[in-house]
Amino acid sequence: MNQYPMWKNTLVLIVIMIGALYAMPNLFDKDPAVQVSAGRYGQIDLALMSEVETALKAQSIQYTSAELQDNRLLVRLDDAETQLQAKEVLHDAIKGDYTIALNLASTTPNWLTSMGAEAMNLGLDLRGGVHFLMEVDMDAALEKALDSLSSEFRGLLRDEKIRYKKIQVEQQHVTIDFRDTTHRDNAITKIESEYSDIVIEAIDDAASPSLTVAFTEQLIRETKTNALQQNIITLRNRINELGVAEPTVQQQGDSRIVVQLPGVQDTAQAKKILGATATLEFRLVDYEHDPQDAINGRVPAGSKLYYHRNGKPYLLQNRVMLTGEHIINSTSTLDPDSGTPAVSVTLDGKGSRLFSKVTGDNVGNPMAVVFIESKTETRIVDGETVKIRRQMPQVISVATIRDQLSKKFQITGLDSGAEASELSLLLRAGALAAPIEIVEERTVGPSLGQDNIDQGFQSVMIGFSFVLVFMILWYRVFGAIANVALAANLILIVALLSLLQATLTLPGIAGIVLTVGMAVDANVLIFERIREELRVGNSPQASIDAGYGKAFSTIADANITTLIAAIVLFGFGTGSIKGFAVTLSLGILTSMFTAIMGTRAAVNVIYGGKHRPKLSI
Repeated sequence: MNQYPMWKNTLVLIVIMIGALYAMPNLFDKDPAVQVSAGRYGQIDLALMSEVETALKAQSIQYTSAELQDNRLLVRLDDAETQLQAKEVLHDAIKGDYTIALNLASTTPNWLTSMGAEAMNLGLDLRGGVHFLMEVDMDAALEKALDSLSSEFRGLLRDEKIRYKKIQVEQQHVTIDFRDTTHRDNAITKIESEYSDIVIEAIDDAASPSLTVAFTEQLIRETKTNALQQNIITLRNRINELGVAEPTVQQQGDSRIVVQLPGVQDTAQAKKILGATATLEFRLVDYEHDPQDAINGRVPAGSKLYYHRNGKPYLLQNRVMLTGEHIINSTSTLDPDSGTPAVSVTLDGKGSRLFSKVTGDNVGNPMAVVFIESKTETRIVDGETVKIRRQMPQVISVATIRDQLSKKFQITGLDSGAEASELSLLLRAGALAAPIEIVEERTVGPSLGQDNIDQGFQSVMIGFSFVLVFMILWYRVFGAIANVALAANLILIVALLSLLQATLTLPGIAGIVLTVGMAVDANVLIFERIREELRVGNSPQASIDAGYGKAFSTIADANITTLIAAIVLFGFGTGSIKGFAVTLSLGILTSMFTAIMGTRAAVNVIYGGKHRPKLSI
């Protein structure tokens, strides 16, 4: 009556063994390490390793090993204090385009990592990580909106055949100069009919009549709010691309964003990706004029001078054919013709229509891909701190349009596969609506969270120990079986957290502690039901069968309602609340397996083959 078929017993054993295997990486500590990574002009090689080793030995800094892996140099050290000293030494000793950052190097054996077994991540309150406070440049957001508006005006006036001298953005408004008042008045009429939430002012000047267009106060507020919200969404997308689990990205005030990245030690890479305001522009090449004339100061109207990354000058038309905002997907790949790194781009519907039309009209003409990156520098001018924002456009590719392009195409001319991957990430995650600047940065070291780890581990062990003692004293052999199942349950929770690469936080530990109590609660219901069946005179085998069968519906109902609550918490919560919900949900699923199927398999093995066994319960 109480015997599982062989496949069920085998399944229970296999699940527990696999769980133990994937939980095992968490037993291996991580080494404090200093990571040296190269920029565009740096190179990671044996010569750099020798330079690093020489610099450390000169300062009598002991290190465990120095190794090249994944296009970076990793120096393992004995403790966190030596790690900080080594970073300072290498920061002063290594010159060139290199980034020196703190890291934690895995010590998991290769045979485990080859099977995809990795330790779970620890949250900011346990493992440490980085905290960024970022400020959005609202003036730049407004200027970008005005630039877009001025571009729309150019197309509108050109389509309506209204002649104008120039359109420019200055002092938070757009100014349009005309040849005469007739064209100006026609432009005012047309713009007023097409646009709302703008303020138009006509300026009478006999030599050059003009008009100014500015946003209303309400539209200015909406533009700034939208820029802040879009930046939050973009930062979340970039963090997802970085693979950081359980991050915190939230608004603070009217113009600031808080970003917390638990477990991240490579702050340089995080800052580079999060703060990058790089985007792409596709422009037609002005092949009718000589770039040398522009270098000498004679820039033709309607064009602008740009430089290729190899230093070659190009004249490009002011009109932008397409921008990165229409890109919905991008992947790094190789150009099938040249074998060089490339980025495959997919456009949205509007972008593909625009690009198809403009490339169809310009077959045979050269087109340039411009990579634009913004950087902010803080300088002291006359005793005051001044932020200077610089845009650094680079032509990365110039090619003749051979055919009409549409939804999918490739960007070539990249220096390396790493650059293709980074550009692909930025395009895929989306461009920032406005530049951001990191105004505050805090790194929470692993040692600061050690007390939390110790206390959290202690709370789990104390709760676990009390449960073990109670179950053995109260339920004897059945209690011992429940204790083994409880231990297996903890192993499976850790294994699932590791497989999912979830982040464990203090609230997550609270979820595990709660799971310990809930898991044993299921066994209490079963064992009490078995006792009740024995008291009414049923045989031991019938009592075991009834205990598991009749208690199942009650256990299932209780766990399902708790699982629903955990799902709601995960859906509506943020940050650490999600961590609690994740561990609680996983604990419910694993406890259903171990407390019901696992203990039943063990009970069947011990008592199932006996006719009238004496139950120790």
